Amino acid sequence: MDSPKNILVCVTQQKTCERLIRKAANLKNELKGELFVIHVAKNAWNFLDNIKEGEALDYLFRISKSVGADLSVLKSDNIVETIVAFAKEKNISHIVMGESPNDHKENNFFSDLKSMLPNIEITVVPQEEI
Repeated sequence: MDSPKNILVCVTQQKTCERLIRKAANLKNELKGELFVIHVAKNAWNFLDNIKEGEALDYLFRISKSVGADLSVLKSDNIVETIVAFAKEKNISHIVMGESPNDHKENNFFSDLKSMLPNIEITVVPQEEI
């Protein structure tokens, strides 16, 4: 029997990330693994002072719980390394993330993750699927 496949969803502090959590929940049902949701905030970001971001994270927390996942909010100035460490610790086999907005194409988030986690399947959900 195959070992369970654990799935990690990378979210930002936006309610639109609900679609990523729901897509990963479907994958979890197929793969029979555990589902983890992570949001990494830079140390300088104080999202608790920002009502909108706090509300969005609370909303994503509730969505995560509804599909049987834990939402972890971590603070780090190196977002990619933090996600890589989390993925290794939780024995992640799949990552679900959203496509970067067009004005962030220089953001090499996907490439960095892929190079640091070559054995993990990464699914990028296009923005059109919102």
